[in-house]
Amino acid sequence: MEISKTSEISVTTKHDYDRASELKAFDETKDGVKGLVDASVTSIPRMFHHKFDKDSSSTSTNITKLVVPSVDLVDIHQDPTRRKIVVEKIREASEKWGFFQIVNHGIEESVLDEMKNGVIRFFEQDSDVKRELYSREPLRPFVYNSNFDLYNSPAANWRDTFYCIMAPNSPKPEDLPSVC
Repeated sequence: MEISKTSEISVTTKHDYDRASELKAFDETKDGVKGLVDASVTSIPRMFHHKFDKDSSSTSTNITKLVVPSVDLVDIHQDPTRRKIVVEKIREASEKWGFFQIVNHGIEESVLDEMKNGVIRFFEQDSDVKRELYSREPLRPFVYNSNFDLYNSPAANWRDTFYCIMAPNSPKPEDLPSVC
């Protein structure tokens, strides 16, 4: 895949595929996956193709329903025994799953809704504005890119991401996009 602008994509055949060049071309646009969508691509570039293992047990039709671990923070500050239980649940979920849902965290729903709206506003901005914030430098106060592991994973994921490191030092408000 060659990309000079997100709307100009040429697809290669299986025999002349150069993944490194495709990744570099995609990354250098700084438009991310949203840029591909906005350009109305008609086929998914090969860098996003994941190998299907037909022998994998995960393709079985007998997969049990998985439930994301949930950690309830109710009374965590009042009861030391409860705190130990919560810490253990977080440890277990982190080790076995790598993620978990927190409930009863005390954050108002209106704050959560505004956070989601800020994310939507960020990704709906004009590409020129987002390109200024695109970076692969993980220690910047605010990082926006497509696939933090783009050059290391066997296949890219169909996602764009932004994050900011909140601890031990929170970013200054001027380090964050105003739409957020």
